[in-house]
Amino acid sequence: MHVYRSTISILTAVAIATVTAPGYALPLSPGDRVRVLTPMDDELPPDSRFRLSGLYEVNLDGTLQIPFLEPQPAVGLEVAEVQKKIAEALVSKGFFRPESLELSVNVVSWAPVQVTVAGETFRPGRVLINVVTETRSVPSGQPSLTADVVTGSYPPDRYLSTAIRSAGGLKPAADLQHIRLLRGKQEKTFDLSGVLTGKAVPDVPLIAGDQVTVPALSYSQNALVRPSQLTPTDVTVFLSNQTAPNAPNISKGGQIVTFAYGTRFSQAVIAAGCAGGTQRTNARRRAVLVQTDRLTGKTTAVERPVERLLKQSDNDAENPFLMPQDGVVCYDSKVTNLASIFRLITDIASPFFLINRLFRDE
Repeated sequence: MHVYRSTISILTAVAIATVTAPGYALPLSPGDRVRVLTPMDDELPPDSRFRLSGLYEVNLDGTLQIPFLEPQPAVGLEVAEVQKKIAEALVSKGFFRPESLELSVNVVSWAPVQVTVAGETFRPGRVLINVVTETRSVPSGQPSLTADVVTGSYPPDRYLSTAIRSAGGLKPAADLQHIRLLRGKQEKTFDLSGVLTGKAVPDVPLIAGDQVTVPALSYSQNALVRPSQLTPTDVTVFLSNQTAPNAPNISKGGQIVTFAYGTRFSQAVIAAGCAGGTQRTNARRRAVLVQTDRLTGKTTAVERPVERLLKQSDNDAENPFLMPQDGVVCYDSKVTNLASIFRLITDIASPFFLINRLFRDE
């Protein structure tokens, strides 16, 4: 617990904190909770309404409601700055003398925040990060200080990488070495390529209202088409196989299948039971990959012979990677189609032959 006995020492501590971690400090956002402590409260009765120590939550308007003080600004400020302003307000109101004031402000919990993510992600837009699963109850009246409350400044799900992942993850053409973060009027650029290479990354914590932009390159990167902290873990694909599948991998009506991100077109064809079987009858099957741009709505179709697709499995143009919400359709070979036509004709004609034979027998 930091104890500041004068306004001068408070200013000194703020300056030191700014120098030691200028790029990684986390200002407060609405909903964040702080614990205010002062040993002066020990001299008051437990039920005294003049107690200052307690738990406080940052209001929607960005302030803290401290007893007997005007609303204190908190949003956009670091904890040390908030502590300094509260101390100055208490001194200016005459509640404490600068040389006798002992005050500590620490973060208890970090609230969920809304940020926006634009650019090369699969689901750009506004996202909510650091969602709290347990129930957050706001104390009624004067906040009470409980012994089991732990203070800390580590919000594991309020980082830049979390926001990108919440927006669907990076697309293959994302420029992850120049990701921009706009906070108010200040903009910084970060290189997050270390997430894929194992090097250290400046994964900065975010506050409410931050704007993240992922620039696009003019080419796709195969290194980004795999599960990681910045890319999707898996993709959902719609499969529809031929009328006479080689194996009952999926029903004739098709189904929705989840593949690991980085799976290629050919692997989905195999999973659908469109490959293999008798070579003379099945070798000329065809498969179509249907992809839709979720931003523009434009749909493209890539048709490939199954045998060629399997034999050129490492060619990006011939055998593209699967993307979220892709569709894979398989068609039978000409031999199988002709056999189906003959079966259909036979099924239609058979009753007439039976009826004709009955009349002849009479």
